[in-house]
Amino acid sequence: MTYPNVQLLINNEWRAARSGATLPVVNPADGSVVGTVAKAGVADLDDALDAAAKGFAIWKNTPAIERSKVMRAAAALLRERADAIATMLTLEQGKPLGEAKVEIGMSADIIEWFAEEGRRVYGRIVSPRAMNQQQMVLKEPVGVVAAFTPWNFPINQVVRKLCGALATGCSMIVKAAEETPASPAELIRAFVDAGLPAGVVGLVYGDPAEVSNYLIPHPTIRKITFTGSTPVGKMLASLAGKHMKRLTMELGGHAPVIVAGDANIPNAIKIIAGAKFRNAGQVCISPTRFLVEESAREEFVAGLVAYTQSLKVGSGLEKGINIGPLANPRRVTAMEEITADAIKRGATIATGGERIGTTGNFFAPTVILDAPLDSSVFNNEPFGPMAAVRTVKNLDEAIAEANRLPFGLSAYAFTSSIKNAHQLSSQVQTGMLWINQAAAPWAELPFGGIKDSGYGSEGGPEALEAYLNTKTVAMTSV
Repeated sequence: MTYPNVQLLINNEWRAARSGATLPVVNPADGSVVGTVAKAGVADLDDALDAAAKGFAIWKNTPAIERSKVMRAAAALLRERADAIATMLTLEQGKPLGEAKVEIGMSADIIEWFAEEGRRVYGRIVSPRAMNQQQMVLKEPVGVVAAFTPWNFPINQVVRKLCGALATGCSMIVKAAEETPASPAELIRAFVDAGLPAGVVGLVYGDPAEVSNYLIPHPTIRKITFTGSTPVGKMLASLAGKHMKRLTMELGGHAPVIVAGDANIPNAIKIIAGAKFRNAGQVCISPTRFLVEESAREEFVAGLVAYTQSLKVGSGLEKGINIGPLANPRRVTAMEEITADAIKRGATIATGGERIGTTGNFFAPTVILDAPLDSSVFNNEPFGPMAAVRTVKNLDEAIAEANRLPFGLSAYAFTSSIKNAHQLSSQVQTGMLWINQAAAPWAELPFGGIKDSGYGSEGGPEALEAYLNTKTVAMTSV
């Protein structure tokens, strides 16, 4: 297929930047330039802000049932176009085509869930203190939202933010990732084609710092939602705080995996190894720190290494590929640096640990054994196809290590004991804990972290609250 030259969406018009500026889009599998994306300037952002303000005035007064119909129609269009969009996604991001299709299918499910949940945004009547009074609590959309989304799940990360906004009556300007522009554009095209009024959603690309520094302080914007690294999230949160803007932040993690001695090891390997290497480990909730009780270590390590060595690496468009390229050369450099640091500190590379070839951003799926706790791999999220395994004496030691870092996005555990499961549930400091299963971030479940991994939710009914103001109305007859 021909990769498109991606444009901005402003006031339901697909257009180039006013300056005509563009950025190249690179295929991470071979380094070739496959297309371009329009680079917005301040004039384009002003146009988008003006359109979003007008769109909000329309959408907030659109009945919830009508908003739901548009969203459901968009989900249907996304499914109809899934094959073509998946190919674009793989070309720009690198993940295997099958994973791209799963991302699109799950995104359509999320749209449908929020479409229905938005119809259940209720206020309440509060019992008055006198018979000539009435007291109400109303829920109202917060206003125009600015969303900043990453390249690792370029459709799914937009969907979670956009649907919370649309379901509650907000409008939104999406600043999607310049490295992966076509797939989020096609997602938003589905909403426009489904009948979304002009201005309700805008899509821009550009210099990330320039766009965020302009949008966040702007008086039109009333809420910011961001997915990305903790350092960038802290900078944006600081800027938003100066202007009293509401925030949802889904930031970095470094997910521990606790394997108790009583766990079903073959089952644990099958589940967690698949989760580890999905999207080449470029997943915010990817399992990274494997903490295995002594009695389970030998079997677990042998199984994990065997699984890792069985994976086939290559272009995501090829059949039978399990792992595609990393999204950009920076990730390959990071993998090499983390590996070198681990070796320097006495760790063993059980498999992988090196770049594959010289074309494209391929790195061998890697298992590191016995890296010390002061090594990079045990302190900095690798965000790549890398698993680090350490032995622990007992569950208490594992939980202490799981909680040692300032992150708290996601965690995993495997055990056959309900007692262990209860201890893990109450003591592991995380926003999401998955026991004896891979992550299942369904639309109906809260999705978000604690500590340096952010705050707020992008799933479940909790996600809608982030886009709503609460208003008390009390009246007395005269």
